[in-house]
Amino acid sequence: MEINYFVALGAGLIPMIIGFVWYHPKVFGNAWMNTLGITEADLNTGNMPLIFGLSYLFSCMLSVFMLTISIHQFSTQGLFATMPEFQEVGSEVHTYFQNFMAKYGDRHRTFGHGAVHGGMAGFFFVFPIIAIKALFERKSWKYILINAGYWFVTLLLIGGVMCQFA
Repeated sequence: MEINYFVALGAGLIPMIIGFVWYHPKVFGNAWMNTLGITEADLNTGNMPLIFGLSYLFSCMLSVFMLTISIHQFSTQGLFATMPEFQEVGSEVHTYFQNFMAKYGDRHRTFGHGAVHGGMAGFFFVFPIIAIKALFERKSWKYILINAGYWFVTLLLIGGVMCQFA
C-alpha cells in the first residue's frame, strides 16, 4: 500500500482549521486563555511563522500516523513486509498478498470507520496524556477538557479523511 501524501498534506490543515474555530474567543478561546492566565496580546508574541510552520509539520505527521491506525490493510501489509520473498513478484507470499488485497483491500475504508478510530485515539490516547500532564502541572479540568476536546474532534476528522481518501 502506498501513502497518498497529498491527502496527508491536506489533512494536516485540519488541526489548523479546527484550532482557529475551537480556540476562537467566542467559542473556547476566552475560557482557555483564562485557565492559562494569558491574554490575546500574549498570544501575539513569538515567532508566528515558525509556530504555524512547525504546527503544520506536526499536523501532517499526525495525519500519516492516523492513516496507519485507521486503515487495517497497513497492518496486514506489515505481516508480510519483513518476509524476503514478499518483494519477489510471483512468489507465493507476494501472490497471496496481492490476491488478499484484491479481495479485501477496500474493506472498512470509509470516513465513518476512520472517524471511529480517530475518536478512539483522541479519547484513549490523547486525553490521558493531556490529563496526566495537566494534573501534574496543576491545571484545571476546564483546561483539560478544552484541549482534549479539541484533539478528540481533530483526530476524529483526520481519521475520517485519511481512511476515506488516502
